[in-house]
Amino acid sequence: MVIDDFLAHLAVERQSSAHTLDAYRRDLAALAGWANGRDLLALDGNDLRAFVAAEHRRGLSPKSLQRRLSACRSLYRWLLKQGRLPASPAEGVRAPKPPRKLPQVLDVDEAVQLVQLPTDAPLGLRDRALLELFYSSGLRLSEVCMLRWGDLDFEAGLVTVLGKGSKQRIVPVGSHARRALLDWREASAGSGAGFVFPGRGGARISARAIQLRIKQLALRQGMFKRIHPHLLRHSFASHVLESSGDLRGVQELLGHADIATTQIYTHLDFQHLAKVYDAAHPRAKRKS
Repeated sequence: MVIDDFLAHLAVERQSSAHTLDAYRRDLAALAGWANGRDLLALDGNDLRAFVAAEHRRGLSPKSLQRRLSACRSLYRWLLKQGRLPASPAEGVRAPKPPRKLPQVLDVDEAVQLVQLPTDAPLGLRDRALLELFYSSGLRLSEVCMLRWGDLDFEAGLVTVLGKGSKQRIVPVGSHARRALLDWREASAGSGAGFVFPGRGGARISARAIQLRIKQLALRQGMFKRIHPHLLRHSFASHVLESSGDLRGVQELLGHADIATTQIYTHLDFQHLAKVYDAAHPRAKRKS
């Protein structure tokens, strides 16, 4: 079967994870079910549009529809490369766009409350260094997991990270984060070759371990929002943009390939300004 051949290609040649394979299997099974026995090689663009419309009527969200259509595109591109199709019927087919959700952020007081951990408890120095670095530099979770001591230049106050697409960027590290990292390095006897935040046996720490730890630390600090690493990245970006107004600079700091990705923070900044206006302008206040 075409789908089985494609999944075998993903597993063997691309070495896709079990999670990825399961996702492709579900999405392509939905296409096969809708086709109801028709040869998938015989479907055209109108068929794919009808499939997306039928899934939409079944109540699938725009995000789920986009994922389903992405699996179809991958299948047909592979078939095209195999010479089994003259053209991909999925090209040009679009799913409905999901509504753009603004990311949640911490305000400055909440961010300060979160990072001001006591350092006398076991691993307190590590935890404070972890939180300070996330908020100071806006790093991705994967970047923090892979970070080694040799990537930090304490004298210059910079950290070098390898981001998405193996693109290297250099990001400033604030004075509070530098101090916390130096305290942690001294306590842990960290060296250039070692991971800054090692897991068991000195191997790199898992992303899940950091996520769970930050959640625990937030609760200990009396914060009952859903606190996670990406929330700290969002907060970093929002606070820098609010202070500087330099969208291009924030794009560079975050490592976004497309400035459109960074522009969401301008909406957050506008929300903040709108709240200030509503609270301060005499003609904006509503009568009680």
